[in-house]
Amino acid sequence: MRVYSSIRFILVGITAGILISTASCARGPQAAGRTPATPTPLELSPETSSGEIVSPEAPSSVSSTRLEPLSGTYFGVNLDWAVDSPALYNERLGRHAAVYVRFFQFPLSEEGFATLDATVDLVAVEGGMVMITLEPWDGLEAVTLENCRDLADRLRGYNARGVPIFVRFAHEMNGSWYPWSQQPSAYIKTFQTLAGIIHKTVPQSAMVWAPNYGGGYPFSGGQFEINPEDEDFKVLDTNQDGIIDMSDDPYLPYYPGDNAVDWVGMSLYHWGGTYPWGENEIPEANKFISQLSGKYISQNGDDSSLPDFYELFYTQHGKPLAIPETAAFYDPAQPEPDEILLKMSWWRQVFDQALLSTYPGIKMINWFEWNKPESEVGGTIIDWRTLGSPAVAEQFRADLPIDLLIFAP
Repeated sequence: MRVYSSIRFILVGITAGILISTASCARGPQAAGRTPATPTPLELSPETSSGEIVSPEAPSSVSSTRLEPLSGTYFGVNLDWAVDSPALYNERLGRHAAVYVRFFQFPLSEEGFATLDATVDLVAVEGGMVMITLEPWDGLEAVTLENCRDLADRLRGYNARGVPIFVRFAHEMNGSWYPWSQQPSAYIKTFQTLAGIIHKTVPQSAMVWAPNYGGGYPFSGGQFEINPEDEDFKVLDTNQDGIIDMSDDPYLPYYPGDNAVDWVGMSLYHWGGTYPWGENEIPEANKFISQLSGKYISQNGDDSSLPDFYELFYTQHGKPLAIPETAAFYDPAQPEPDEILLKMSWWRQVFDQALLSTYPGIKMINWFEWNKPESEVGGTIIDWRTLGSPAVAEQFRADLPIDLLIFAP
């Protein structure tokens, strides 16, 4: 996405016609235990052989984590690439998103690599970064060293063109609906293998570990739910009471370790207030941060036994946090509530200025800009978009905290 091989994010004011908008982390109370660096005008130069980003102008104030901004939050988007493009989206937004998400089956086929090449071509013109979500649909055992090396070589070529890459491998591994689900030992080994090759080969890259939100864990009844006879059952039974339920940790048993993970991520959607989903419902106040911090209690259940994801992985493990996907459920066939009111009630939580200042570890938010049928509600077409109509788009643009968000040039 970059037009030059070093990431040229100049941290200066937006009113000066800038490349990035920045955020001052002094606007709200800081999360305990981790103080972000003070932003200064600088350039992130190419990484050292160890993978740490350094800057000759201000080495003490640059994050050592791969692709982490010193302050502020990358604004990104998950596009329906069949009908949309980065250029069209940015035209509607009136700005250039920093990150673009796309899904790929892994290992990539020849056709998959061609699609990836085309994706990078489109994003490079817009000056952004790519988050590739790799889905091993043939199982973790199908991922080989050769597959990983082939991918890394291709990604290194994108870096040479100035396009940084986030690699989100086998997301929602703690769910029960994917062929890579609830296999912590094999998952961790595979993630570590890929991460080692990516880190060695692709300097402007970051490995993203992104479990599913733990509410409802272990999501019993899914096709790939762990068998009690499996050796990993004891690994997931973290309190050793002989069962796996909400009292067990839904995150740490799957964590590949600090050396393998550069960023952590969690996708948070507003599907509604009570299950089964299907009704257009206004989100409860503070739902977004309550889920992220393990404090969510609703009519649908009490999730307050969950770990505080933000505290655990940002404050304790020092990992920048991404929201790879987020949006609010809206069925256009239902006349109420008003579309703007419903979606605005969610995006004002997600992009809340006070929240982003109080939780500076939230370094990326990608909106799910799709209008598509959802199997969870019988194939009903759900409009998750913020820019799907002029009225909604106008309100969304007006509500974005521009001084806290990072856009591409």
